Amino acid sequence: MSHHHYHHRNPRALLTPAMHHVLERMARAGHMPLHALTPQQARQAYAAGADVLELSRVKLPRIEDFTVTARDGFAIPVRLYAPSLEPLPVLVYFHGGGFTIGSIATHDGLCRRLAHLAGCAVLSVDYRLAPEHKFPTAQDDAWDVLQWVAQSGHSKALDTSRLAVGGDSAGGTLSAVCAIMARDAGLPMALQLLFYPGVAGHQDTPSHHTFDKGFVLEEPHITYFFNHYVRTQADRDDWRFAPLDGLTPSGHVADLSGVAPAWLGLAECDPLVDEGVLYADQLRMAGVAVDLEIYRGVVHEFIKMGRAIPEAEKAHADAARALKEAFAT
Repeated sequence: MSHHHYHHRNPRALLTPAMHHVLERMARAGHMPLHALTPQQARQAYAAGADVLELSRVKLPRIEDFTVTARDGFAIPVRLYAPSLEPLPVLVYFHGGGFTIGSIATHDGLCRRLAHLAGCAVLSVDYRLAPEHKFPTAQDDAWDVLQWVAQSGHSKALDTSRLAVGGDSAGGTLSAVCAIMARDAGLPMALQLLFYPGVAGHQDTPSHHTFDKGFVLEEPHITYFFNHYVRTQADRDDWRFAPLDGLTPSGHVADLSGVAPAWLGLAECDPLVDEGVLYADQLRMAGVAVDLEIYRGVVHEFIKMGRAIPEAEKAHADAARALKEAFAT
């Protein structure tokens, strides 16, 4: 695995021409940075831009909105996407957005595409967001929905014997942690599908410095999101926040042996790329089957830019193939 970007004097030179063009257009648009907004304003700004570069929406025969009851009685909104009406294996999907922004709506196009390409059902989860709901609420909501699917998904014509979990960015964090919890609970899981997940408690890998500004996800965004989410800085050292290097109650890093096989899709020009690679290594060392793809010359969030960035369509296809294969075995 070459980490040549560590020492790149001009990291912008790594970008594909199309990616460079998108970043220039974003800079010219001159929007207020998200971290200068209130969380509520940041949610609206993100929602307003969510579809600008998306591929056109796939029509599906079955889309259903309902709620799943959380442990504290909260009704968690979910949306079920299915490419056909027969019982299908299911991907439980958690959107990105630093635990602070993003929603079922912002990731609707992506979830439709994954359902269509993989031939599986996708259940997208509107877990509760910070700062109104602090750590570990998002993680608890994610796990509560996953458990509901395993126990009661058949009531929605889901084949609960074939279950996967996935997400992008913070949703990738939730997925990685759910995969560990599923292993602990004896819940069989076919795949963990991780698009550029955040897995480290502190932003100190080289890529966090190399790509700290000018690559969509900037250092101030990460600090802004995480400071809304954590109750105290100690939460950053909890394995449920940081499955790579956070600690369990007994004071050890999370044991990854026996967790679901993993597919990781990382962006080369992303502050989170190094921790994604490290997590893939840690999974492999624990004996877990890992498929790692690093998409060259693109930034965090690229999978939602399919109209402008061809690598997005490639990542969708690669992820869908991983799901198909995992559900076929």
